[in-house]
Amino acid sequence: MTTPLDASKTRPLDGGASFSLGNRIFRVWWSVCWLLLARFTPPPFHRWRSLVLRAFGARLGSRCRIHGSVKIWHPRNLVIGDRVLVGPGARLYNQGRIEIGEGTVISQRAHLCASTHALEDPNFQLLLRPINIGKNCWVAAEAFVGPGASMSDGAVLGARGCLFGRAEQNSVYGGNPAKYIKSRG
Repeated sequence: MTTPLDASKTRPLDGGASFSLGNRIFRVWWSVCWLLLARFTPPPFHRWRSLVLRAFGARLGSRCRIHGSVKIWHPRNLVIGDRVLVGPGARLYNQGRIEIGEGTVISQRAHLCASTHALEDPNFQLLLRPINIGKNCWVAAEAFVGPGASMSDGAVLGARGCLFGRAEQNSVYGGNPAKYIKSRG
């Protein structure tokens, strides 16, 4: 797992780094390899893209479908169960860990962000806040799952919804901020 540097020493607001040199080199290497080996592969090449992700430390279950246009910040911070679909243009900004349970769908252009900053800190310290999405969930098109959010099994976040807390089991949420709409039934 990645660990941010102390902002009082590196001063990221003045152009300093938030992560170690080793972390930054790994991410450059990862980005180049994803671009060359996976980004422009045809849609049915899910197994190949899963192999590339595993080679860089992601933990993926079987029969995952990760589209080539997906952006993943750090594969070592990614844990995905069996039969998960991550749709075109989805962004997994996983400075902190993101865990996605089996049978879950992350729709096109959804954004999962597992970090934030300490607002009271004058150095704007980066804080990692893991995201946990349960089994058989659905994060609909262009929805946002914020730092530290969680979705219990069977929860749904509607299109363009913004979740910052917890979505309860088999419940549908929508809006910004996301609010309970109804039971999934």
